[in-house]
Amino acid sequence: MSYFKVSFFIGLIISCQLFSQTTGNRTVGITLPVVALMDIETPATITLNFTAPTEAGKPVVAPSSNTTKWINYTSAIAQGGLTRRITASVNQVLPGITIRIQAAAASGSGGGSLGIPSAQITLSTTSQTIISGIGGAFTGNGANNGHRLTISLLANTYGNLSARTNTPVVITYTITE
Repeated sequence: MSYFKVSFFIGLIISCQLFSQTTGNRTVGITLPVVALMDIETPATITLNFTAPTEAGKPVVAPSSNTTKWINYTSAIAQGGLTRRITASVNQVLPGITIRIQAAAASGSGGGSLGIPSAQITLSTTSQTIISGIGGAFTGNGANNGHRLTISLLANTYGNLSARTNTPVVITYTITE
């Protein structure tokens, strides 16, 4: 064989190896569970106290609003599923006293389809929506993440007021579809 024929044959083998391609398929299993987690951040209990007036004929003074609570949540909805909402209710209604709650727009380090707060509501023993439209989302964890809650009291019917000391009212929050 001549030098040219050997060189050509070796060159053909090398070029075939350089330009040949192989492909393969691998199946990758992906699981994303449905998630609905929610918690209330800082502090565990709040205290709101009315103040007696200093002058006869004046009403009791309602406490300042409390804005130390934050709702944090993580949500992954089922494909084609509905959005979620967060509701609030109280375990008891105190005669003569209105308890109100307002969720602010989401802020902090979260992302996704965060919920939309409703207007301020008066809490009762029936659950009411305070945040709606939660899709696949997370708010971030801790204070200054999620939705800040403003809780306030108001004396509504003086004829129904009676003196109380440390009467516990439990607010229950629920995340649901």
